[in-house]
Amino acid sequence: MKFRIYLTAIILFFLSNIRAQESSIAPKYSNEFLSIGVGADALGMGNAFVANSSGASSGFWNPAGLLGVNKWLEVSFMHSEYFAGIAKYDQLSVAHSIDEKSALGFTVIRFGVDDIPNTTQLIDNNGVINYDNITSFNAGDYAFLGSYARKIGNSFSLGGTAKIIYRNVGDFARSWGFGLDAGMRYQIGKNWTAAAMLRDVTSTFNAWSFNLDEETSDVFLATGNALPENGLELTLPKLILGFGGKVPIGSAGFNVGGEIDIDVTTDGKRNVLISASPFSIDPHAGIQIGFKEFIKVRAGISNIQRVTSLDDKRSLNVQPSIGLGLAVKGFHLDYAFTDIGDASVALYSHVISLRLKLDKPKNALR
Repeated sequence: MKFRIYLTAIILFFLSNIRAQESSIAPKYSNEFLSIGVGADALGMGNAFVANSSGASSGFWNPAGLLGVNKWLEVSFMHSEYFAGIAKYDQLSVAHSIDEKSALGFTVIRFGVDDIPNTTQLIDNNGVINYDNITSFNAGDYAFLGSYARKIGNSFSLGGTAKIIYRNVGDFARSWGFGLDAGMRYQIGKNWTAAAMLRDVTSTFNAWSFNLDEETSDVFLATGNALPENGLELTLPKLILGFGGKVPIGSAGFNVGGEIDIDVTTDGKRNVLISASPFSIDPHAGIQIGFKEFIKVRAGISNIQRVTSLDDKRSLNVQPSIGLGLAVKGFHLDYAFTDIGDASVALYSHVISLRLKLDKPKNALR
């Protein structure tokens, strides 16, 4: 009953907030680097992870899952590279179990492209190409997430995440943003979990400022480009509903499980399985087969899209993923192999993540 009440309250708040934002101008795919996901365990399952998430990375997936941290401190780290190593994506999360009913978490995420050539001054004032004028700059997106989770009763838990977002493009442009996420989990029996995650619950605002010197502005105008103006970027809420768990197979220690998630976006029609306005629905799912907690094999599908080929044929395209997990005591190593979802050009990425569970240090001075 409590789960239904809280879920109804979240959905009503979600709908009322969308109506309040209908008159706002919000670009699609704002802060989209936060849609990649964190942790090779989650990416190997097609990012279907809001119900099964129970480690340090829960601050990103569902802060209510932080209550699954059963050690004094848990640390997780992930690294992946995209487009032949041009773009690099890193995540570091730490979580602390305060007591049996509460936990804290902190996550840092960076997605960046480094050493980008700046050719705006390649041609000097005399019209001569001078390669010595080429410099370089970095473009990076950063997110800092602070999370808290609290258990209510025996089966229900709530969590919240406050996030600060910083984005920069060299010295040319930067933005600061702030947003809130809210999550909930409900344990159904021993093996199953229902969850809801509301990202950008009050909408996330990014304030952009641009700093172009006179020479760079002249290059923009001479090449037919408009000068960018300071402005506000808005990320509308997204509701994610998830159901997952696992069941044992026989008595030898084998188990099978998985999760199904449904993403409900609110920024109009997207190229997803169910495309409408103002809501679009994007389902994704993952499966996991394991032997005790020692080894796990994963697979998932996500990013289901309708595509049109050059000969005007319509088809469904999906983003596949596979993964493997190993655990020895408090050490977890996870690997995922994913595609960006373009069937015509397979662009696969390797993702590796580590997770450590640490006991409270013993006091040497007694």
